[in-house]
Amino acid sequence: MGDIVEFGRVILFASGALLLAIGVRMVAGRLAVPTAGLLLVAAAAASDLFDRLDGVLTFEDVQRIVTLALVVILFEGGSNIGLRRFRASAAPILALGVLGTFGTAALVAVAAHYALGFSWTVAGLLGAALAPTDPAVTFSVLAGRDVSGRSGTILEGESGFNDPVGIALMIGMIEVATHDDASPLWTIVEEFVREMAIGLAVGVAGALALATLIRRAPLPDRTLYPIAVILAVGAIYGAATVAKGSGFLAVFVAGILVGDMRYAARSAVRDFSSALTDLGELAAFVVLGLTVDLALIGDAGLWWQGLVLAALLGLVIRPLVVTPLLLPARLDWGERGFVVWSGLKGAVPILLASLAVVSGTDDAAKIYGIVFVVVLCSVVVQGSLVPSVAARLGVEMVPARPHS
Repeated sequence: MGDIVEFGRVILFASGALLLAIGVRMVAGRLAVPTAGLLLVAAAAASDLFDRLDGVLTFEDVQRIVTLALVVILFEGGSNIGLRRFRASAAPILALGVLGTFGTAALVAVAAHYALGFSWTVAGLLGAALAPTDPAVTFSVLAGRDVSGRSGTILEGESGFNDPVGIALMIGMIEVATHDDASPLWTIVEEFVREMAIGLAVGVAGALALATLIRRAPLPDRTLYPIAVILAVGAIYGAATVAKGSGFLAVFVAGILVGDMRYAARSAVRDFSSALTDLGELAAFVVLGLTVDLALIGDAGLWWQGLVLAALLGLVIRPLVVTPLLLPARLDWGERGFVVWSGLKGAVPILLASLAVVSGTDDAAKIYGIVFVVVLCSVVVQGSLVPSVAARLGVEMVPARPHS
């Protein structure tokens, strides 16, 4: 009987938290603030105010929950892009997703070392965590809107392709931080090549298998199609991860390749995926917020360090890295400026910072706190201003037409 009661408490807590998260989302909509920002602050404040919430989830639990959320979010994001839109913007997407992420990590590390006085190892960990843009926030901010030109596609594609780079960088830096004889450059290169190659291969193979399932294996009930598709997405992620590749890249690529397919149950599948994406976003930012210690951030002076790094990242580092990479692309200067501004940070940087905590690196708690502050600034300030910046730069954002 005790086990049943305890399980009931778990269900009550999870369901209640997500219902409150929906309420926060409604408030965020009225305030024109991205949901992620309010969820992070509300969950972090709740964990500080109520002792029972502190430690209710381990970092390993949070990593698993956020990973599941990102799998759904990335597949849905890739499906929204589709192969036709991706082909038109492949060059700038890959340039920003790969070269841009490496360049951002390097300059963030330099800024953290010289401006904030961190050791090169800690600065490198901060750079690796903060380099990737975030698909959850990017897709959420652009959701329901069609962005004129190719800038929206470039931002969505960048946020999907830079995850393997960020993971490779973080693994390499953790090796340096925890092993005296580690070779960071070789570890990073080896991890990056393996994750990209295997993730891409599994994504393509998974997309072909999924397309075959949809077209040639008619299910007895149309309501099974959404379930079959999401289970196939889980299998694609699992296969890539077990093969030591990037599961995130695999599901994103699979989503792109099947995104333009037309089939009878397409509308039901897209509606189901969209609902799971919303649930995943809510769950990810709630559990991430519960792991944040606001008291430590205040006592250790991490607020001002995070604010300095956020300002440098948004106003100096991203323009320096992204502007040259976009020069070969056929974009007007307004579109380039929109891409520069809209490189939003979110769940992925916090997830990467949690790897440093689990690995027991030096100053891991400080790294986690600073990354939280940077992400919060990015979501609340940059994310809230995206529509205004788009209007100023002449990039039209209009309500999207419903998917058929």
